[in-house]
Amino acid sequence: MQATISNCSNNYGPYQHVEKFIPRQVTNVIDGIRPKLYGTGENVRDWIHVEDHNAAVWAIIERGRIGETYLIGADGEQSNRDVVGLILELTGQAHDAYDLVSDRPGHDMRYAIDSTKLREELGWTPRYRSFREGLGATLDWYRANEAWWRPRKEATEARYAQLGR
Repeated sequence: MQATISNCSNNYGPYQHVEKFIPRQVTNVIDGIRPKLYGTGENVRDWIHVEDHNAAVWAIIERGRIGETYLIGADGEQSNRDVVGLILELTGQAHDAYDLVSDRPGHDMRYAIDSTKLREELGWTPRYRSFREGLGATLDWYRANEAWWRPRKEATEARYAQLGR
């Protein structure tokens, strides 16, 4: 079988389910609910906008070498605390208007991706080079598409309430 393999950092953007970190925080802020951060909020993730992830996959399909592995990332490393702070800032709130809650057991401290091979071999670059810009576009999408996320949010929050989260 001829194949390539890709591994990607954490995605964010339109249509992401509200159980995921960024959509949950964004929709909470839209609803006037203070965001909650596990532990100290220092867990770091390498974030990539979903449009950039999709474009990278196409680059791999079209130009990738069979049998190779490509790591997809946009140099978007941010702590959860910084992500929430930026969401709050972009919505006109104080960057520290969040609450800390007990950390999840076994919560990984850092995920990182080095996409040098993808960029150098295939000439791929992310459109959203600025995490702030991509997050702002994501926030705008959730504001404009409440009818899509609202039913999912209610079901997700009800399930989290049952779990005590």
